[in-house]
Amino acid sequence: EMTLIIFFLMFITESATNKLCPLRAAIDVLEGEYFYLCYLEPTQEHFQEDVYTINWYKENNGKQQLIKETQRIVPQMNFLEFWPVELSDSGNYSVTHSNGKPNFTIQKWTLNVLEKNKSSCFNKNHLTTELKNAGTGHSLKCSDLSVNGNENITWYKDCKNYENETERELDFKTLTVQHSGIYTCKILIGHEGKIYHSTNTIKLVVEEEIVGRDEEIETEKGIKLVQESVVATACKEEVLNCTGFLGYYMREDANLYWLINQKFPEKCSDIPEDEPSICEEDLKKLQLGNKFYVTRLLQIRKVTDEDMHHNFTCMLQADERTQIKIVKLKKGNTRDLPSHVFTTGMVLALLFPCVAVAVVVLCVVFRVDLVLFYRTICRRDDTAEDGKEYDAFVSYLKDCISPSEEEREFALKTLPMILEENFGYKLCIFERDVSPGGAVVDDIHSFIDKSRRLIVILSQNYISDRTIYELGSGLHKALVERKTEIILIEYMPISDYNFLPESLSLLPSKRVVKWKKDKSLPVNSRFWKNLRYLMPAKPSK
Repeated sequence: EMTLIIFFLMFITESATNKLCPLRAAIDVLEGEYFYLCYLEPTQEHFQEDVYTINWYKENNGKQQLIKETQRIVPQMNFLEFWPVELSDSGNYSVTHSNGKPNFTIQKWTLNVLEKNKSSCFNKNHLTTELKNAGTGHSLKCSDLSVNGNENITWYKDCKNYENETERELDFKTLTVQHSGIYTCKILIGHEGKIYHSTNTIKLVVEEEIVGRDEEIETEKGIKLVQESVVATACKEEVLNCTGFLGYYMREDANLYWLINQKFPEKCSDIPEDEPSICEEDLKKLQLGNKFYVTRLLQIRKVTDEDMHHNFTCMLQADERTQIKIVKLKKGNTRDLPSHVFTTGMVLALLFPCVAVAVVVLCVVFRVDLVLFYRTICRRDDTAEDGKEYDAFVSYLKDCISPSEEEREFALKTLPMILEENFGYKLCIFERDVSPGGAVVDDIHSFIDKSRRLIVILSQNYISDRTIYELGSGLHKALVERKTEIILIEYMPISDYNFLPESLSLLPSKRVVKWKKDKSLPVNSRFWKNLRYLMPAKPSK
């Protein structure tokens, strides 16, 4: 196993091309430039045959389409070259290995071709940022995007030729704030009698060094594994975390991968969640303070005995070099559930239904109080912008001679004193608010129509010509037009409701509030709470 890793590293660092293959799954490139895809050809059993075929594919309408050589696109073994790349080249690419057996997919990419900025020498969406302190030395590196040796390099700062620099690295012995800017290196590449180019843009930010700053400095870039060995239990899920420290600026070309015995795992987004497999999540880029990291999780949805023998390799690729670290699973002991955990669970399982029932009972019993409390806290207002002038029209005995004046006093004094003065409601009381001389029937109909509720003060003496019309009009609006809700106040105990219209029985029984004389007088009595609950929500004065 160690020999396999050594061979893999030797190929990465000493391959024939000495170029960095873009292993990252998603790649951005500018249109009109030379570009290539390539894969690292690992020395493993899949490639030890004397005869094998390498094929490149592009996804088209969900199907893999074989890429054939053209004058512009040239597949050659482990390279796929674009002379140059165009906007139409955006899409999903893959490379496969075949030796007469079913194809083995080596690697997949998503290529995103960005439109070139015609008014500038760079695209702001295609640059990396490097943050440095003044007084230090630094080098800007021009990423090697060619597979040939006959290229020329020119450096630009803010799109102007920079000091006739033609080297691959732009060295600064001592940085100053004036060195800040956007640097672009342009590589000219000759191919079949034509000149092509590729560019690499770096935004250099030089800051004055703050003397006396006391902070933790993390100098070693590379992979930071959360665990190098993980104790796993068969048939359970495990998540492996690999994080790479990039330094003090984000490198756009940095990427981090998982390999399982030197094979790329599937993407978690490509397989169902309930499928017991191993997959890697999307790459995440993090900034903690002034430090930059990349991290990727590997999900082992159901650990098997075979997984205990696998090498889970985390690979970080940045700054034209690759680092790897290996994670191994260790078999853990399966223990019985501790007795105190079992006992606690049983007690909670028994208590939970009781608590749930108690909560439901309390909510039912104190439903009115809870609703009123919610209205008060939230300052809820159901009366805003509904076009109504009154919160309620009060219908009570007026024409018939009552044994006492209690009903009339309740309607004219008690009801408005509590609802209007204490809770901010506006009532329409015919005897008090309607000017004499108008058409009574029309006035009643008009004022009920302007009211959100119809309050009917019921007693055995209630019925008269006017009250019957008020009640009938209100019932029509409540049951037919559904514009006005009716609240019945049983002022005197009524044993027989036969004197009332039959349609009144269609109203919910919860809309009847009973007056209990002295017991109902206090503002915080159950009677006033129930009445306010049936009234529209309105902030109190």
